[in-house]
Amino acid sequence: MRWVCGDGGILPMNISVELKAAARRAGNKVALIDETRRLTHNELAAGSEALAARFLAEGLTAGDRVAIHAPNSIDTALAIIACFHAGLVAVPINVRFKAEEVEYIIGHCKPRLMFVHSTLAGPLRAIMGRAPSLQVWTELPKLDSGRPLETLDSDLPALVLYTSGTTARPKGVTHTLRTLMASAHTMYGVGIDSSTVSLVALSMMHTAGLCCTLLPPVLRGGTAVLLAKFDAAMVLDAVERHHCTWTIILPALMQSVAVEQERQPRNLGSMRYWLTGGDCASLTLQTRWQQLSGRPLTEGYAMSESMIMTYNRANEIRAGSIGKAAEGVEIVILDRDFKPAAPGVIGQIACRSPANFIRYWEDASATANAFHGEWMLTGDLARMDEDGFIWFHGRLKEIIIRAGSNISPQEVEEVLVRHPAVLEAGVIGAKDEVLGERVHAFVTRREGRSLHERELIEFARLSLADYKTPERIVFLDTMPKGITGKVQRRALKDLYPASVG
Repeated sequence: MRWVCGDGGILPMNISVELKAAARRAGNKVALIDETRRLTHNELAAGSEALAARFLAEGLTAGDRVAIHAPNSIDTALAIIACFHAGLVAVPINVRFKAEEVEYIIGHCKPRLMFVHSTLAGPLRAIMGRAPSLQVWTELPKLDSGRPLETLDSDLPALVLYTSGTTARPKGVTHTLRTLMASAHTMYGVGIDSSTVSLVALSMMHTAGLCCTLLPPVLRGGTAVLLAKFDAAMVLDAVERHHCTWTIILPALMQSVAVEQERQPRNLGSMRYWLTGGDCASLTLQTRWQQLSGRPLTEGYAMSESMIMTYNRANEIRAGSIGKAAEGVEIVILDRDFKPAAPGVIGQIACRSPANFIRYWEDASATANAFHGEWMLTGDLARMDEDGFIWFHGRLKEIIIRAGSNISPQEVEEVLVRHPAVLEAGVIGAKDEVLGERVHAFVTRREGRSLHERELIEFARLSLADYKTPERIVFLDTMPKGITGKVQRRALKDLYPASVG
């Protein structure tokens, strides 16, 4: 099966096949750069295929899982891509996970082999002892040229990304060679081509690092620059040194990049496109970044289940929105009866895309709940305007209902962070016997700034209806965040009883 693109072209739907084809086209051009070395497209193809052959020589067979727990590097990229060539399932594990979280994933997907970076291996020794059949590598072996590999069925599982979402235990989002190729194609609308120098600033253990900033430029014959860890100064230095042309950075992390660029400006003239997502980027941050860099900070929308789904094109930006549907992706806003909502009406985002995941690993119930016919249900709320731009309104489960009126936490947070003394804000619904819920906010101040609760409430009241205005604001030293930098509203709900005690 092949997917017919919007321009009438035909997209081969197998990422393993296309990675090999990209190497034939790009040849000796640099494909990957990390802190210690460079790899050409030819070397990437030869190395990943040789490693794939080594996996198979170790007794692994199609469908076996390979866990990968390592920071961004050329070796990490080789290990993941080798899985695609060998018909194995790559299972990236977040480098910030603690031993208990890693053990759950190992127990859930039951990998045959684990590649763990030597600096991360120490805390996992006990886990490895409880999994005697798990083969562990702390470095990649020296490789000879491997035997020729057969072309694989495009519908073979190829990647499992563990995402916590709103559940207590992370779910294993499963993609195939076909859906991975489709997900790369959805990124091409941002202008990725053979001249692209992509900065992989986020971990390749996540969607944004692996499937958005690494694979698409490599498939196009471009270059990917890999940062082992996120650091604002390293981001800016890499852009200046390697003349990077595009990247994705989470809003919370872009705050630190903006502070660093203000402290010590770098030449960012090579950058064509700065994309952010994973949480709402305030208009304050977007305006500030435009002033500091000369380029807009544009928003997109992605999740592990379907990779990138919407984004603002460089030549068509509507600040405050998450853009329009990505290349080859259909987006609809559904009401409570799963009917398309009218323009401007808030409902649940649903997505129909060849990049949609096929299932949650070993979780048929969660898989069934994630789809309505051909449409994948995101659990996120938004409205679509008459021009097709989509405006995010938060998680379906996080919407605040006060006396029957729906309140978006993001809308309130956006107003709070406009205050010059506010660094970050998180808003939740606090249970109330009469009204159902009341609006309760948590705020961190900017360094050296003072701010009082009543002052900020009155500031918010200037822009918000009374029923949306926070009734209580609690100041925190640090905001609880998840592994992707999002403010954790679940954690804020846990803090609520103590904050009003």
